[in-house]
Amino acid sequence: MITKEIQNKILAAISERRANFDGSDSRFSVTLGISASQYSRIMKGDTERVLSDANWISIARKLDVQLRNQPEWKVANTPVYDFITSQLKMCQEKSMSLLLCDIADIGKTFTAKDYCKRTSNAVYVDCSQVKSKHKLVRYIAKEFGAGHTGTYAEVYADLVFYLRSLPQPLVILDEAGDLDSNAFLELKALWNATENCCGWYMMGADGLREKIIRSINFKKVGYTELYSRYGGKFQKVSPDNAQDSENFKMANAAIVAKVNMPEGSNLKEVVARSNGSLRRIYQQLNIAL
Repeated sequence: MITKEIQNKILAAISERRANFDGSDSRFSVTLGISASQYSRIMKGDTERVLSDANWISIARKLDVQLRNQPEWKVANTPVYDFITSQLKMCQEKSMSLLLCDIADIGKTFTAKDYCKRTSNAVYVDCSQVKSKHKLVRYIAKEFGAGHTGTYAEVYADLVFYLRSLPQPLVILDEAGDLDSNAFLELKALWNATENCCGWYMMGADGLREKIIRSINFKKVGYTELYSRYGGKFQKVSPDNAQDSENFKMANAAIVAKVNMPEGSNLKEVVARSNGSLRRIYQQLNIAL
């Protein structure tokens, strides 16, 4: 059961996100998965039987609203956070495209989501959830508030038109290594159709790098061109040397833990138990709180 308290938390998150959405209320309601009339009513305080619990939960998930009494994860200005944030800003402002391939569990996803929360016309895509080209394009269209339920050709054309009309849109493609080959080729087509009008930022771990390199070596159609369009280089924050990389993870984890741990926690113990994993730090601190 979604209580009034939870509804108010979700409504506050909706208002915050709306402030960073340049389109109309009607388009914004599309991103939430509700109708324009439903959006209008709940924002006026009329929440009684307007949305189902499933609607509220879906919106909460999209906006990262905690339904339980869990602590809010605070931003820590780690080298990873600062590097990726600066790259995202550059891609958006200059309509550039870059490709980041780095080790897992260092805060790439958190940084990308945080950037989208704070920035207009920036959309985050978890490609592991939309692996095919149809799901990918429809999802991007929905996130921008464009039409996403018609024929695929119509959705694609409307999305391209809308991206070309928006001021400095940015699409962040996380877990991009999970996309199938047709989706990768469609990204090349989207890049061509929105050149100099839209920024693109592709992220992943070693699997994404290997997929692109292997596909280029086997001369698979489109991969060389796609790699070129995304800068022709694998961006990286962590050091290449194995020991340096481990030291980097531990230092990165210490910065995050220090900002988020409750008073009385032992920083050295928290970081040591985490072995440099931000997920383990979250689990530790979440339990402690």
